[in-house]
Amino acid sequence: MTVEQFVFLVMAVVTLGAALMVVTERRVIHAALWLILALFGVAGLYVLLNAGFFAVVQVVVYIGAIAILFIFAAMLTRKAMQDVGPQVNAGWPAAALIGGVVFVALAWMLSHWAQFTALPPAFADDTPTLTQLGVALVSPDAYVIPFEIASVLLVAAMVGALYAAWGKKK
Repeated sequence: MTVEQFVFLVMAVVTLGAALMVVTERRVIHAALWLILALFGVAGLYVLLNAGFFAVVQVVVYIGAIAILFIFAAMLTRKAMQDVGPQVNAGWPAAALIGGVVFVALAWMLSHWAQFTALPPAFADDTPTLTQLGVALVSPDAYVIPFEIASVLLVAAMVGALYAAWGKKK
């Protein structure tokens, strides 16, 4: 086993463990902190894939913005942080069955991947550079609209959290 394989296995176990803790943790703030660890694990996997740009975007956007926004909104709504209701949905057997079927279907599809698609060619000279990617992200003809929609959605979430935390005046 090479060092790279060992690092991958450790990061995968940490990421999957943190993701499991996100969905099983009873306290919202602790779940958000586990989410940050899981997102750091994904960023580390991007580094192992030599995708430095995606690793930085993962840290800046997902950890630096969305996870911190989630923690901030959870702190604003302190009343809802301690859930005393049941933690298991009554429809969990159906959800588990559907999840299992989807897992088996995806595993089958990935095991037969070469039959569905041709193998990608080696990187050509016309591979997009980081500059071309940056221009595409801010170009009105490319991805600037989804970024603006996401920012409006985040602002709406913050306004909703402030409204929920403000409470009713008596």
